[in-house]
Amino acid sequence: MSDPDIYEVFALRYAERTERTRRESFIFADDHDAPQPMDYFIWVARSTSRTLVIDTGFDRDEGTRRGRTPLRAPAEALTCLDVDAQEVSDVVVTHMHYDHAGTLGDFPAARFHLQAAEMAYATGPCMCYDELRYPFTAGHVCEMVRNVYSGRVAFADGDAEIAPNLSVHKIGGHTGGLQCVRVLTRRGWVVLASDAAHYYENFQKQKLFPIVLDAQAMMRGFARIQELAETPDHVVPGHDPLVRALYPAESERLTGIVHRLDVAPKAMSARVR
Repeated sequence: MSDPDIYEVFALRYAERTERTRRESFIFADDHDAPQPMDYFIWVARSTSRTLVIDTGFDRDEGTRRGRTPLRAPAEALTCLDVDAQEVSDVVVTHMHYDHAGTLGDFPAARFHLQAAEMAYATGPCMCYDELRYPFTAGHVCEMVRNVYSGRVAFADGDAEIAPNLSVHKIGGHTGGLQCVRVLTRRGWVVLASDAAHYYENFQKQKLFPIVLDAQAMMRGFARIQELAETPDHVVPGHDPLVRALYPAESERLTGIVHRLDVAPKAMSARVR
């Protein structure tokens, strides 16, 4: 890379959940009992001048308690790219659900970039309801509050540039302040949707994910992430195992662990049902 503000982008898989059905991924799915496995990723955007991490995943105890299968610690996955979590200076937290905002303590030098609406949601009256509170872990939220008090959280209110050619955009829907990440790569503008679209099928076929605070905002988000991307093929969903099939591994050794997103994906014909 010659331009210091053009990024390599990687998806790093740290956990999975194979015993899962479509009723858990799509409202009104007509084949509720069919399998629908889920991958858990964090992401790295790296240029010649900076490295940013997007989300911090969950630790082994959290994953096991929730019935997920941890494969490696998020910080361990980062070492595959020679990234030391202890030295990372900027982390975008797309939202505060347990699988995106755990292991914050593994990033002691980082400033965390978060939507103000997400902190208000995660600490406000909505958390009085079991169904809305379930995807959060109180310890993660409290740790983020401590980071606010120590001056380590940068709040966005909508769209914000985090670094040259890398920005965050509030989507909502899934949570009160869910944000996606838009990043310039050698193939154009890529959007890391995070949970604005768990699967390709969510945004390509307009199918709501069942964990939803605002269904209308989620539907609008499907359009927004595609508007922000160079083309719809530049949108990368947050949990779809197809990401590993469509994008090449960083090396043969890292197949299934680290996959490059700044190159063109394979043919799209088999992407959704």
